[in-house]
Amino acid sequence: MNQASAGSNLGTVSLLEWQVVELETEQMQLEDYFEFLSPEDIRIKGHRIGIDNVLDYYLQGYTPEQILEHYPSLNLEKIHATITYYWHNQAAIDAYMKQLNIWREQRYQEWAANPPAQVQRLKTLRDQRAREQRNIQ
Repeated sequence: MNQASAGSNLGTVSLLEWQVVELETEQMQLEDYFEFLSPEDIRIKGHRIGIDNVLDYYLQGYTPEQILEHYPSLNLEKIHATITYYWHNQAAIDAYMKQLNIWREQRYQEWAANPPAQVQRLKTLRDQRAREQRNIQ
């Protein structure tokens, strides 16, 4: 192998190594858009908006621009990052969203079975007013 081809091969290796580093950096940059508060809570950095909120709209067929209308505090870059993160980690994010929906339903059922005192008072007032309205008519 002559020096010209050896130099050429070294240049190619460096280019390949650079591309690998670039891909790893892109992955890191993508994750930098999010705050991983817990395995059950992934939020868009700088917001209280979860990735599930954006992905719920996306999976219903909304465009990024339409999602932005629902979350004007975001920008298209963060919405696209969320969607890209979903496509890079689809199985894990699908499982995350399924678990999150199960957790939310359980919390709702617990709340509905044992509503706070304020809610019970409001229901009592609502029922009382409904009876009064029926008695007037």
